[in-house]
Amino acid sequence: MDFCTRTFLSILKAGPIPRHIAFVMDGNRRYARKRYSPVRAGHKAGFQTLKKVLELCLNLDVKCVTVYSFSIENFKRSKEEVDAIMELAKDGLLELCRHDHLLAKYGVRLKIIGRKNLLPPDLQEIIRTSEQLTQNNHRALLNVCMPYTARDEIASSVQATIELHQNGDIPFDENEIAAHLGTALSGSPRLDMMIRTSGVKRLSDFLLWQTCVDTQIYFTPTYWPDFGLWEFGKIILDYQRKVWSESGKPCAVTAGRC
Repeated sequence: MDFCTRTFLSILKAGPIPRHIAFVMDGNRRYARKRYSPVRAGHKAGFQTLKKVLELCLNLDVKCVTVYSFSIENFKRSKEEVDAIMELAKDGLLELCRHDHLLAKYGVRLKIIGRKNLLPPDLQEIIRTSEQLTQNNHRALLNVCMPYTARDEIASSVQATIELHQNGDIPFDENEIAAHLGTALSGSPRLDMMIRTSGVKRLSDFLLWQTCVDTQIYFTPTYWPDFGLWEFGKIILDYQRKVWSESGKPCAVTAGRC
Protein backbone atom coordinates (compact mmCIF):
# COMPACT_ATOMS: atom_id res chain seq x y z
CA MET A 1 0.00 0.00 0.00
CA ASP A 2 1.57 3.31 -1.08
CA PHE A 3 2.04 6.49 0.96
CA CYS A 4 -0.91 8.37 -0.59
CA THR A 5 -3.28 5.50 0.10
CA ARG A 6 -2.13 5.18 3.70
CA THR A 7 -2.47 8.93 4.21
CA PHE A 8 -5.98 9.04 2.75
CA LEU A 9 -7.08 6.10 4.88
CA SER A 10 -5.65 7.82 7.97
CA ILE A 11 -7.75 10.89 7.20
CA LEU A 12 -10.88 8.77 6.79
CA LYS A 13 -10.20 7.00 10.09
CA ALA A 14 -10.41 10.36 11.89
CA GLY A 15 -14.19 10.16 11.44
CA PRO A 16 -16.87 7.55 12.14
CA ILE A 17 -16.38 4.32 10.22
CA PRO A 18 -19.22 1.89 9.39
CA ARG A 19 -18.99 -1.35 11.37
CA HIS A 20 -20.69 -3.39 8.62
CA ILE A 21 -20.57 -2.68 4.87
CA ALA A 22 -22.28 -4.76 2.17
CA PHE A 23 -21.35 -4.75 -1.52
CA VAL A 24 -23.42 -5.73 -4.53
CA MET A 25 -20.50 -6.42 -6.86
CA ASP A 26 -22.33 -5.66 -10.11
CA GLY A 27 -20.99 -4.99 -13.59
CA ASN A 28 -18.45 -7.76 -14.18
CA ARG A 29 -20.11 -8.97 -17.39
CA ARG A 30 -20.57 -5.48 -18.82
CA TYR A 31 -16.96 -4.68 -17.90
CA ALA A 32 -15.86 -7.69 -19.95
CA ARG A 33 -18.12 -6.90 -22.91
CA LYS A 34 -16.86 -3.31 -22.96
CA ARG A 35 -13.35 -4.71 -23.44
CA TYR A 36 -14.42 -7.45 -25.89
CA SER A 37 -13.24 -10.02 -23.36
CA PRO A 38 -14.84 -13.30 -22.25
CA VAL A 39 -17.29 -13.06 -19.36
CA ARG A 40 -14.91 -15.14 -17.23
CA ALA A 41 -12.31 -12.36 -17.53
CA GLY A 42 -14.82 -9.88 -16.09
CA HIS A 43 -15.53 -12.12 -13.09
CA LYS A 44 -11.80 -12.67 -12.57
CA ALA A 45 -11.19 -8.91 -12.60
CA GLY A 46 -14.05 -8.56 -10.12
CA PHE A 47 -12.35 -10.96 -7.72
CA GLN A 48 -9.16 -8.92 -7.81
CA THR A 49 -11.21 -5.84 -6.94
CA LEU A 50 -12.81 -7.71 -4.04
CA LYS A 51 -9.37 -8.38 -2.55
CA LYS A 52 -8.36 -4.72 -2.89
CA VAL A 53 -11.61 -3.36 -1.45
CA LEU A 54 -11.55 -5.87 1.39
CA GLU A 55 -8.05 -4.75 2.30
CA LEU A 56 -9.19 -1.12 2.28
CA CYS A 57 -12.05 -2.00 4.62
CA LEU A 58 -9.75 -3.88 6.97
CA ASN A 59 -7.30 -0.98 7.09
CA LEU A 60 -10.24 1.27 8.01
CA ASP A 61 -11.14 -1.15 10.84
CA VAL A 62 -14.49 -2.12 9.31
CA LYS A 63 -15.57 -5.07 11.45
CA CYS A 64 -17.76 -6.88 8.92
CA VAL A 65 -17.97 -6.99 5.12
CA THR A 66 -20.78 -8.84 3.33
CA VAL A 67 -20.60 -9.43 -0.43
CA TYR A 68 -23.24 -10.67 -2.86
CA SER A 69 -21.20 -13.23 -4.76
CA PHE A 70 -23.80 -15.43 -6.47
CA SER A 71 -27.59 -15.34 -6.50
CA ILE A 72 -29.72 -18.48 -6.57
CA GLU A 73 -31.23 -16.92 -9.70
CA ASN A 74 -27.79 -16.92 -11.37
CA PHE A 75 -28.08 -20.67 -11.90
CA LYS A 76 -30.36 -19.71 -14.83
CA ARG A 77 -27.37 -18.29 -16.70
CA SER A 78 -25.49 -20.30 -19.29
CA LYS A 79 -23.76 -23.46 -18.07
CA GLU A 80 -20.46 -22.09 -19.34
CA GLU A 81 -20.74 -18.94 -17.22
CA VAL A 82 -21.98 -20.78 -14.11
CA ASP A 83 -19.15 -23.31 -14.38
CA ALA A 84 -16.62 -20.48 -14.78
CA ILE A 85 -17.96 -18.73 -11.67
CA MET A 86 -17.80 -21.96 -9.66
CA GLU A 87 -14.17 -22.47 -10.69
CA LEU A 88 -13.32 -18.90 -9.78
CA ALA A 89 -15.04 -19.36 -6.42
CA LYS A 90 -12.91 -22.41 -5.67
CA ASP A 91 -9.70 -20.68 -6.71
CA GLY A 92 -10.70 -17.49 -4.90
CA LEU A 93 -11.51 -19.14 -1.58
CA LEU A 94 -8.25 -21.03 -1.64
CA GLU A 95 -6.32 -17.85 -2.41
CA LEU A 96 -8.11 -15.82 0.28
CA CYS A 97 -7.36 -18.46 2.89
CA ARG A 98 -3.70 -18.96 2.12
CA HIS A 99 -1.79 -18.30 5.32
CA ASP A 100 0.19 -15.50 3.72
CA HIS A 101 -2.88 -13.69 2.42
CA LEU A 102 -5.59 -11.33 3.61
CA LEU A 103 -7.73 -13.42 5.96
CA ALA A 104 -4.82 -14.70 8.01
CA LYS A 105 -2.96 -11.39 7.91
CA TYR A 106 -5.90 -9.38 9.23
CA GLY A 107 -7.53 -12.05 11.41
CA VAL A 108 -10.69 -12.38 9.33
CA ARG A 109 -13.25 -15.13 9.87
CA LEU A 110 -14.94 -16.35 6.69
CA LYS A 111 -18.61 -17.33 6.59
CA ILE A 112 -20.53 -18.50 3.54
CA ILE A 113 -24.24 -17.60 3.68
CA GLY A 114 -26.81 -19.25 1.44
CA ARG A 115 -27.91 -22.58 0.00
CA LYS A 116 -24.51 -24.25 0.00
CA ASN A 117 -26.12 -27.60 -0.82
CA LEU A 118 -26.79 -26.26 -4.34
CA LEU A 119 -23.07 -25.87 -5.02
CA PRO A 120 -20.81 -28.54 -6.58
CA PRO A 121 -19.53 -31.06 -3.97
CA ASP A 122 -15.88 -30.07 -4.43
CA LEU A 123 -16.75 -26.40 -3.81
CA GLN A 124 -18.75 -27.38 -0.71
CA GLU A 125 -15.67 -29.16 0.62
CA ILE A 126 -13.48 -26.11 -0.01
CA ILE A 127 -16.03 -23.97 1.82
CA ARG A 128 -15.97 -26.28 4.84
CA THR A 129 -12.17 -26.22 4.86
CA SER A 130 -12.03 -22.43 4.46
CA GLU A 131 -14.49 -21.80 7.27
CA GLN A 132 -12.61 -24.18 9.55
CA LEU A 133 -9.25 -22.55 8.76
CA THR A 134 -10.56 -19.12 9.78
CA GLN A 135 -12.94 -20.06 12.61
CA ASN A 136 -10.56 -18.81 15.30
CA ASN A 137 -10.05 -15.40 13.66
CA HIS A 138 -11.95 -12.72 15.56
CA ARG A 139 -10.73 -9.33 14.39
CA ALA A 140 -13.15 -9.05 11.46
CA LEU A 141 -15.78 -11.03 9.55
CA LEU A 142 -16.27 -11.64 5.82
CA ASN A 143 -19.68 -12.94 4.77
CA VAL A 144 -19.81 -14.31 1.22
CA CYS A 145 -23.40 -14.79 0.09
CA MET A 146 -23.59 -17.68 -2.39
CA PRO A 147 -25.92 -19.00 -3.61
CA TYR A 148 -28.25 -16.55 -1.92
CA THR A 149 -31.43 -14.54 -2.12
CA ALA A 150 -32.92 -12.49 0.70
CA ARG A 151 -36.32 -14.11 0.23
CA ASP A 152 -34.78 -17.53 0.75
CA GLU A 153 -32.86 -16.27 3.79
CA ILE A 154 -36.03 -14.84 5.36
CA ALA A 155 -38.05 -17.96 4.56
CA SER A 156 -35.36 -20.16 6.12
CA SER A 157 -35.30 -17.95 9.21
CA VAL A 158 -39.08 -18.12 9.59
CA GLN A 159 -38.96 -21.92 9.25
CA ALA A 160 -36.20 -22.18 11.86
CA THR A 161 -38.15 -19.94 14.22
CA ILE A 162 -41.33 -22.01 13.80
CA GLU A 163 -39.44 -25.23 14.53
CA LEU A 164 -37.85 -23.70 17.61
CA HIS A 165 -41.13 -22.46 19.05
CA GLN A 166 -43.50 -25.28 18.18
CA ASN A 167 -44.65 -25.52 21.80
CA GLY A 168 -45.75 -21.88 21.70
CA ASP A 169 -44.10 -20.97 25.00
CA ILE A 170 -42.02 -18.11 23.55
CA PRO A 171 -43.57 -15.24 21.54
CA PHE A 172 -42.98 -15.43 17.80
CA ASP A 173 -41.95 -11.92 16.72
CA GLU A 174 -39.66 -10.06 14.31
CA ASN A 175 -36.75 -10.19 16.75
CA GLU A 176 -36.87 -13.98 16.68
CA ILE A 177 -36.85 -13.99 12.86
CA ALA A 178 -33.96 -11.49 12.76
CA ALA A 179 -31.96 -13.69 15.14
CA HIS A 180 -32.10 -16.62 12.68
CA LEU A 181 -30.98 -14.75 9.56
CA GLY A 182 -27.70 -15.86 8.02
CA THR A 183 -25.94 -12.62 8.95
CA ALA A 184 -27.09 -12.89 12.57
CA LEU A 185 -25.97 -16.51 12.83
CA SER A 186 -22.53 -15.51 11.55
CA GLY A 187 -22.26 -12.85 14.26
CA SER A 188 -22.58 -9.78 12.02
CA PRO A 189 -23.29 -6.35 13.50
CA ARG A 190 -26.15 -4.22 12.21
CA LEU A 191 -25.74 -3.25 8.54
CA ASP A 192 -24.61 0.38 8.30
CA MET A 193 -23.97 0.76 4.58
CA MET A 194 -24.71 -0.97 1.28
CA ILE A 195 -22.91 -0.09 -1.95
CA ARG A 196 -24.02 -1.26 -5.39
CA THR A 197 -21.85 -0.67 -8.43
CA SER A 198 -22.67 -0.55 -12.18
CA GLY A 199 -25.41 2.12 -12.13
CA VAL A 200 -28.29 -0.27 -11.42
CA LYS A 201 -30.49 1.15 -8.65
CA ARG A 202 -32.14 -1.82 -7.00
CA LEU A 203 -31.31 -4.26 -4.22
CA SER A 204 -31.81 -7.41 -6.33
CA ASP A 205 -33.01 -9.56 -3.42
CA PHE A 206 -29.98 -8.86 -1.24
CA LEU A 207 -30.20 -8.30 2.54
CA LEU A 208 -33.77 -7.01 2.29
CA TRP A 209 -34.48 -7.50 5.99
CA GLN A 210 -31.14 -6.05 7.10
CA THR A 211 -31.47 -2.85 5.03
CA CYS A 212 -34.93 -1.89 6.30
CA VAL A 213 -33.72 0.27 9.23
CA ASP A 214 -31.09 3.06 9.11
CA THR A 215 -28.85 1.51 6.42
CA GLN A 216 -27.30 4.07 4.08
CA ILE A 217 -27.52 2.83 0.48
CA TYR A 218 -25.21 4.10 -2.26
CA PHE A 219 -25.44 3.47 -6.00
CA THR A 220 -22.44 4.20 -8.18
CA PRO A 221 -22.23 3.99 -12.00
CA THR A 222 -18.76 2.40 -11.89
CA TYR A 223 -18.51 -1.26 -12.87
CA TRP A 224 -17.27 -3.37 -9.97
CA PRO A 225 -13.83 -4.19 -11.49
CA ASP A 226 -13.18 -0.43 -11.78
CA PHE A 227 -14.29 0.39 -8.22
CA GLY A 228 -11.44 1.58 -6.03
CA LEU A 229 -10.03 3.77 -3.31
CA TRP A 230 -11.09 7.24 -4.39
CA GLU A 231 -14.70 6.39 -5.13
CA PHE A 232 -14.96 4.30 -1.97
CA GLY A 233 -13.37 7.15 -0.04
CA LYS A 234 -15.97 9.64 -1.30
CA ILE A 235 -18.73 7.30 -0.14
CA ILE A 236 -17.15 6.98 3.31
CA LEU A 237 -16.85 10.78 3.53
CA ASP A 238 -20.53 11.14 2.65
CA TYR A 239 -21.41 8.54 5.30
CA GLN A 240 -19.41 10.52 7.86
CA ARG A 241 -21.10 13.79 6.86
CA LYS A 242 -24.52 12.22 7.41
CA VAL A 243 -23.51 10.71 10.75
CA TRP A 244 -22.16 14.04 11.97
CA SER A 245 -25.24 15.85 10.67
CA GLU A 246 -27.56 13.49 12.54
CA SER A 247 -25.53 13.79 15.73
CA GLY A 248 -25.22 17.55 15.53
CA LYS A 249 -21.41 17.44 15.57
CA PRO A 250 -19.25 19.43 13.11
CA CYS A 251 -17.69 17.43 10.30
CA ALA A 252 -13.93 16.97 10.08
CA VAL A 253 -13.58 19.39 7.17
CA THR A 254 -15.42 22.27 8.82
CA ALA A 255 -13.58 21.59 12.06
CA GLY A 256 -10.28 22.09 10.23
CA ARG A 257 -8.96 18.58 10.74
CA CYS A 258 -8.56 17.69 7.04
